[in-house]
Amino acid sequence: MSKKLFIKTWGCQMNVYDSARMADVLAPLGYRPVEEPDGADMVILNTCHIREKASEKVFSELGRLRTLKDRKGSSGDRMILAVAGCVAQAEGEEIVARAPYVDLVFGPQSYHTLPEMVARAARAAGSLLNTDFPVESKFDHLPDDTGAQQGISAFLAVQEGCDKFCTFCVVPYTRGAEFSRPVAQVVAEAERLVAGGALEITLLGQNVNAFHGEGPDGRSWGLGRLIRRLAEIDGLARIRYTTSHPRDMEDELIRAHAEVPQLMPYLHLPVQAGSDRVLAAMNRKHTADDYRRIIDRLRDICPDLALSGDFIVGFPGETDTDFAETLRLVNDVRYAQAYSFKYSPRPGTPAATEARPVPEEVKTQRLTALQQLLDAHQFAFNQGFIGRTVPVLFDRKGRRDGQLMGRSPWMQSVFAEAPERLLGRIVPVRIAAAYGNSLSGSVETGEFVLSPPRGAAAGEPVEALA
Repeated sequence: MSKKLFIKTWGCQMNVYDSARMADVLAPLGYRPVEEPDGADMVILNTCHIREKASEKVFSELGRLRTLKDRKGSSGDRMILAVAGCVAQAEGEEIVARAPYVDLVFGPQSYHTLPEMVARAARAAGSLLNTDFPVESKFDHLPDDTGAQQGISAFLAVQEGCDKFCTFCVVPYTRGAEFSRPVAQVVAEAERLVAGGALEITLLGQNVNAFHGEGPDGRSWGLGRLIRRLAEIDGLARIRYTTSHPRDMEDELIRAHAEVPQLMPYLHLPVQAGSDRVLAAMNRKHTADDYRRIIDRLRDICPDLALSGDFIVGFPGETDTDFAETLRLVNDVRYAQAYSFKYSPRPGTPAATEARPVPEEVKTQRLTALQQLLDAHQFAFNQGFIGRTVPVLFDRKGRRDGQLMGRSPWMQSVFAEAPERLLGRIVPVRIAAAYGNSLSGSVETGEFVLSPPRGAAAGEPVEALA
């Protein structure tokens, strides 16, 4: 009998990937995903510890779900309530103590054992806590059809964990040490994704460019070599990867940006700050000029590369001079997109004990100034596409009837009036207008679809398909 499974996901793309894999693992037990928690037989909160007040948000959500769990129990049925992910890993014992009605609490390395945990929860009273780091890789125990139904744009985890120990970050403590999947395993999953309809795959990892998986030749392969192998898969039109660390931008990966057509001209490469003093306090182990040199090399071989970054303002001890250095770096690089946040301490991290906090009002002022500059650069980048024709992968319907949305190679959202039959295709769109976060345009008829639908002849014109 089919059971209803609701998963709520916070945080990064890795969590999105993990949530999909949890659904895969539970499918043989009869669980099928639903859109709402009300009436679900199992609810999983897949949590993230990066954002501010992450644990408070989890407990607030658990309070609402308790009502649904009690209602289902009063009718003689049962809702299994689970907390997964990084908050579960870091604060599992507190969750069990504060919310004893939660059935399962487990970290991101143990969800492959969900069938066993569900069986144990059905027999046991109280919460089941599983936050150990297993010796075996969870990827070795996932179903063979994992991820096959992700759709046109798919995620594929190739690396997990972190050995960098930035002083503001909890990832090494919640995700564990860096681990890279074997190349053959990654390629097999990518082939299943493409067979299931994926045209675009984003390779995931906490430090994805630290990937060094065992290759079929018995040697360690870096991310650049892996990308070249994935580019050989027939039907895979686009490859992306995230998130990267400046210390792991190896020569072969940089060359891949110029030599592999399927590798999209977009790179998310967080720097966090422009001050060497702050970078040292963050334990980033690179300088601002090290970062600039990497960007210069990338742009020398891939001039149209769009860059994205992460920034933390108000790190403990950050001065006005330090912040000015961050603004100078932003002006030097000119990001096409960026994410910026006020520093907030994470329990268990070295920076959380720092005794030189920046006043909250100063953080707010600095964040406002930084975001204004980043927004101006992003808008200018987008304006540069007006009048250009760009290939857009339409992957969803737009907000209005007759409208489709998709992504350009440079990761911009693009919307255009287009028939639904163009969903799942890469189509040339002439850009007519640019906005802060998106582009709009019209489908170029009479030109060729860059990625024809399955069963259509390569080179079939758009006007014949529309």
